[in-house]
Amino acid sequence: MFGQLTSGLETAWNKLRGLDVLTKENVAEPMRDIRRALLEADWLRRFVQSVSEQAVGTGLIRGVRPDQQLVKIVHDELVKLMGGEVSDLVFSKSAPLIFVRVRCNLLMQTDGKSCMLVAADVYRPAAIDQLKILGDQVGVPVYAEGTGIKPSEIAKRGLEEAKKKKIDVIIVDTAGRLQIDKTMMDELKEVKQAVNPTEVLLVVDAMTGQEAA
Repeated sequence: MFGQLTSGLETAWNKLRGLDVLTKENVAEPMRDIRRALLEADWLRRFVQSVSEQAVGTGLIRGVRPDQQLVKIVHDELVKLMGGEVSDLVFSKSAPLIFVRVRCNLLMQTDGKSCMLVAADVYRPAAIDQLKILGDQVGVPVYAEGTGIKPSEIAKRGLEEAKKKKIDVIIVDTAGRLQIDKTMMDELKEVKQAVNPTEVLLVVDAMTGQEAA
């Protein structure tokens, strides 16, 4: 997908090389290329409209070509589309801090704090084994009870174990799920109620497309 998107955007930039200013006429065709590239990449129509509105009438900045200006406008809109700012994790003085991880992979730096992983993905035995392997690799203990147990119960007992061992941070690993699966979404609510997490981390694959919404 990213190769196709890159190719489409490069086509748009190339059509503006050598021009002195962006106008409604000369920006129309490149915007069609951008629209096509983004739609094929499963992104939103309003993105193209926003870029078009900003690009038309933009004067030439000394030393900056029109194609470079359009690259900057598209870049800024992409950053805005993806959230714009990075939100730091909340680290309070009370311990343990509880993070519930939803979907995909999580890499986390705990700034010297002790950490424990809680294996609450009970639907794939391999997921528990993978978490144990990851824990061994980074020197972090993993609390696991296996499958056939409610994730909320595992999370609750994992929290109790972390308190006994005076762990600073626990990360509860949950199973991936679709937002239309009511049973699985209700399960997440139960986990949240059981441990009252400091943060809920939604981690999604960049290739997810419309499911990310």
